[in-house]
Amino acid sequence: MALVDWEMLPYFLAVARAGSLRAGADLLNANHVTVDRSIKSLEASYGVQLFTRTSRGFEVTDAGEELLPVAEEIEKLITTARHRVEGLDKTEAGTIRFSLPPVLAHDVIAPIIAKFSSTYPEINVELRLTDTQESISRSETDISLRVAYEIDEDTIARKLYPMAIGTFASKEYLKANMPDAGTGGSGLNWIGWTGPGSSPGWVSQSPFPYASLRHSSGDGLMLLSMVRQGCGMSNMPVYFANVYPELEQVPGTEPQLAYYLWILLHSDLRRTVRVRRFVDFLAEELKALQPLMQGSLYRP
Repeated sequence: MALVDWEMLPYFLAVARAGSLRAGADLLNANHVTVDRSIKSLEASYGVQLFTRTSRGFEVTDAGEELLPVAEEIEKLITTARHRVEGLDKTEAGTIRFSLPPVLAHDVIAPIIAKFSSTYPEINVELRLTDTQESISRSETDISLRVAYEIDEDTIARKLYPMAIGTFASKEYLKANMPDAGTGGSGLNWIGWTGPGSSPGWVSQSPFPYASLRHSSGDGLMLLSMVRQGCGMSNMPVYFANVYPELEQVPGTEPQLAYYLWILLHSDLRRTVRVRRFVDFLAEELKALQPLMQGSLYRP
């Protein structure tokens, strides 16, 4: 297999999985022009067209379908080799790739990273903020913090505890709008979630089924910011009420324990000292935050 194949196959796989140049580039944290150039180089090397370019995106051709399982097997072998070698690392030094949801990054994880950096000054953490679940098995990241009911990926998964989710709005918003709200929340505004796990019928099943779905966002930080700015009410982790004093639980609602916090890592990396140090440190710090993460529902 020519050198160009080894270099360009990751670009082929990313576009085949994502269905477009830009989405494939996002998977690799690369520029879409670079991805396009790499795909064309690979096609020129093989003398076949691997994708059909359409208005809907990139569709794998018959030749691409033949290449896909071979490329995935090569990716698997390279990933396994990388993890086995990294697993022999016995030093408290080096870089860890860590992916996590953006909404937890600034107020929850950043202080933990600061404490970890002081304790282990030679371990660097490359933070990858994404609501997309980066694959541990395909080596898209080394460690991942997930918020989910269950984990079905073939990884080592450390289950921590369920987070409490409540309905919150700014105090000013509630003061201005709650007294005049009608039955079922009419006159109030919801700010909805359009990211992973969103449900189209959630408003009708909420405590305020007649409130208007005025705004929505697929970015948790943007949703939090709009609530703080008084744009309406939304469901979010109760933890943020401890961070932002302008937030208040909406009267007539109760928090509920929902998604669990999980720490994931590849089985081949469990012997890597820097990875084990980070996972243990992260788990202990998050456990210490459990009373704030669960609010009034916390039971020691």
